[in-house]
Amino acid sequence: MSLEEIRRQAGLAMEELVTAAKLTSGDIVVVGCSSSEVVGERIGTSSSVETAEAIFAGLYPVLEKNGLYLAAQCCEHLNRAIIIEKECARRERIPLVNAVPQPKAGGSFATTAYKNFREPAAVEHVRAQAGLDIGGTLIGMHMAEVAVPVRLSVKRIGEANILCARVRPKFIGGERAHYDPELK
Repeated sequence: MSLEEIRRQAGLAMEELVTAAKLTSGDIVVVGCSSSEVVGERIGTSSSVETAEAIFAGLYPVLEKNGLYLAAQCCEHLNRAIIIEKECARRERIPLVNAVPQPKAGGSFATTAYKNFREPAAVEHVRAQAGLDIGGTLIGMHMAEVAVPVRLSVKRIGEANILCARVRPKFIGGERAHYDPELK
């Protein structure tokens, strides 16, 4: 599969997720990405900067256009830390940690985000309003409660399966409670 097709798939998936999740300016979208899985290899075995760059080029403009923050999840070698814009960390009052991702220690996607952000920062955790998991990277630890699956028309990016989620407010109050259908 061509890098251009991978870029197109990533952009389309993010467009659909932004719409389905009803995101608003200032929301955070966590993306975990195994470039190895995208190229048809097992996660963690064939990190590809070129593939990560194509994915970033597809989804980042969608996020910027909608005023959303990208939270790029690092791989397990950096304990799934997150790369975000320092502005987002300040706004959310998230403590910074000291790590600079590399393709084989943090992953190609987080490395690409770090190189392309205006003022990149590493943090341990975020509470994202939506997420895109490309290749089984386990983004759940960075989702706010309550995460709800989102089904897209795009099922794969390259060879990697994708899973998406959004969050909704908790339902409280029991059987007599009434809920706002706009918040589901």
